[in-house]
Amino acid sequence: MFEKTGVPSEKLVKSRFPNERYLNSFKAITECYEEIPCNPCETSCPFDAIEVGIDINTPPRVDFDLCTGCGICVYSCPGLAIINVMLEDDDAIFRIPYEFLPIPEVGMKVKGVNRFGEDICDGEILKVKEGKLQDKTIVLTLKIPKEYLYDFVTIRRLT
Repeated sequence: MFEKTGVPSEKLVKSRFPNERYLNSFKAITECYEEIPCNPCETSCPFDAIEVGIDINTPPRVDFDLCTGCGICVYSCPGLAIINVMLEDDDAIFRIPYEFLPIPEVGMKVKGVNRFGEDICDGEILKVKEGKLQDKTIVLTLKIPKEYLYDFVTIRRLT
């Protein structure tokens, strides 16, 4: 499916997530499914939690025991293919890269969007983080219902 549509299967998406017991704090989730020459996530991780290895074409793997969910890799990924996720009660808390204008505001209601570009749930912006070192990549922290943990990928702003 991925080779034809560019959309990973549920099984492929889930292969990048840890067991839910790890998600009591933020963890990095990589959405790199193809072999491409890239390793900024590995070189930027101060905890050596992301490994690409000797062959720079190898998709990265996260060691969830070492990952602190600091988010440096989210900013470092040129393909915007890394997010941070944690579970909190009935919600999934996501940190996602965002490079559109206007920048969303804290408290804003948004639509959660799946990998097909379809609206799947309601969400709320909890935090907006932008820094001078992040080269225009904003990281949004938002809350969505936990049942969309493996489906959610980005947001659509409500007008």
